[in-house]
Amino acid sequence: MEDFSKLEKRLNHKFKNLDLLKQSLVHRSYINEHIDFKLGHNERLEFLGDAVLEIIVTEFLYHHYPDQSEGELTDWRASLVNATILSKIAYDLGLEDYLFLSKGESKDKNTKARQIILANAIEAVIGAIYLDGGIKPAKDFVKAEILSHLDRILAEGLVHDPKSLFQEKAQELFSITPHYEVLKEFGPDHEKMFEVGLYIDKELVTKGSGSSKHEAQMDAAQKGLIKKDWTN
Repeated sequence: MEDFSKLEKRLNHKFKNLDLLKQSLVHRSYINEHIDFKLGHNERLEFLGDAVLEIIVTEFLYHHYPDQSEGELTDWRASLVNATILSKIAYDLGLEDYLFLSKGESKDKNTKARQIILANAIEAVIGAIYLDGGIKPAKDFVKAEILSHLDRILAEGLVHDPKSLFQEKAQELFSITPHYEVLKEFGPDHEKMFEVGLYIDKELVTKGSGSSKHEAQMDAAQKGLIKKDWTN
């Protein structure tokens, strides 16, 4: 079995179930070339880790910045969980050395595709830590490795506004201003949720959700940046 002890030290979490850590680093392409591999790819762990990361960051911002508006906090959260910063954090943690990739993907270094793989991997790692140890070690990891970047982002004016970035890219490439449409409202009045569609002309690029129309639009824009490979 591969030696993950150095990575566990870097993550500051000793896994009771090492397969969770291992699976968090398995890209779908690896499974396609190794059909007998006993673990699956990391996409379900990424799905879980994305939700865990969002709630930890959201709770931290809510409690530590009581005077900021919902819109500002949404922008701050987006600046911390976008693919660009997550991939850099993953690279600094050394995750790239442990990724399970196909031969083709292994050669594809220093590309936007690798950036997305790394960003997804760190979300999967967060999901693995959460399943292995619960919310406390997941919070400890997110605070140490991700929330620690907030002061620098704010000080350097690097707050990531996905709506503005998506609009700039769409206008630059297509000379079209994207627009948003509310597709669905659900939940009781005191816990209303919104689903919005992000459109370029008549093309539905992606959908986003949130507890306000602004938050849903920000979510859709962030997903749109990743889908269009416009994260840089």
